[in-house]
Amino acid sequence: MAVSQRVERFLQEQRETAEILGAEARSFVEAGAAAASGGKRFRARFCLAGWDATATASDASLIEIPDAVIAAAAALEVFHAAALVHDDIIDNSDTRRGAPAAHRAFEASHRAAAWAGDADAFGRSAAVLLGDLLVAWSDDLFESGLLAHADPAVAAAARHEYARMRREVTIGQFLDVAEESAHVVVPDAEHAERALRIASLKSGRYSVQHPLLLGAVLAGADAAQYEALSAFGHPVGLAFQLRDDVLGVFGDSAVTGKPVGDDLREGKRTLIVAYTRERLEPEALRVFDELLGDPELTAEQVAFLQQTMRDTGALRRVEELINGWVEEADRALDGARLGDAAVSGLRELARAATARAS
Repeated sequence: MAVSQRVERFLQEQRETAEILGAEARSFVEAGAAAASGGKRFRARFCLAGWDATATASDASLIEIPDAVIAAAAALEVFHAAALVHDDIIDNSDTRRGAPAAHRAFEASHRAAAWAGDADAFGRSAAVLLGDLLVAWSDDLFESGLLAHADPAVAAAARHEYARMRREVTIGQFLDVAEESAHVVVPDAEHAERALRIASLKSGRYSVQHPLLLGAVLAGADAAQYEALSAFGHPVGLAFQLRDDVLGVFGDSAVTGKPVGDDLREGKRTLIVAYTRERLEPEALRVFDELLGDPELTAEQVAFLQQTMRDTGALRRVEELINGWVEEADRALDGARLGDAAVSGLRELARAATARAS
């Protein structure tokens, strides 16, 4: 894929730049390269799909994707790597994609080198800085692509879209963190609405809608095309996040690369949790709340919480929402002035993003 090649070329340039900076700098840059490699590349794929749907509306023969679009898609993936590094610190996660999370890998390297000081503190500090480095890299990639764009107005609109995505996802991440503490003073009746707001900002817009619109903007989308893709992208993004929430509770660790029930141990206040709590009697709710967020949950306790989510109908309600949002997204594209083949590809991509197992 052109995006993966662009990311790898950029990472190799960073390795070469770090050659003269010493062993520690080289290992730090290599950690950044590892974090930015691999993954499902959904954000890049939606960015390319947004460009394709818009560009081919007026010329179905277009096949060559401009460098600005490839660079933007690559920048999205590097920015996502930064978000994952920071997310793992926030969640105190041990693994990412079946390997040690960045802060855990830094801890291990500190201990292996017999360095002075607290290995845990070093791991967290190094990972914060690694996430910052990845954000800087994403900017570098994005801007390098825009330099090749002939239309300054289009480049300015793309910068606006990219900046809005970054602001919103950061606010969404904070709301997610805050909710783990704030939920105790919020009426139970408001939990579902708050969970949906977090899902929208933290992932719905960031994972699908903004990448899609960024590609469309780079293709010179008009207002109607922009609106149609926005109306498609947001429900798909919400469905994408709810699928992530389901996998965080029920996912197979061999596929997700994360321990079974990890979100339950972290106490994530997701929509499926809000729906479960709505249907529990006081005593059952007390037991559920005592277990949720316990980092030492046993496999039996995880299974108990999973079954509770099934028995209350919470899992079924979330699955129905996912399906409903995918259908809503389908309707948003009806009659839109977008490339026919690209629209079919968008619908297939939406289903891949919302029916995945990891």
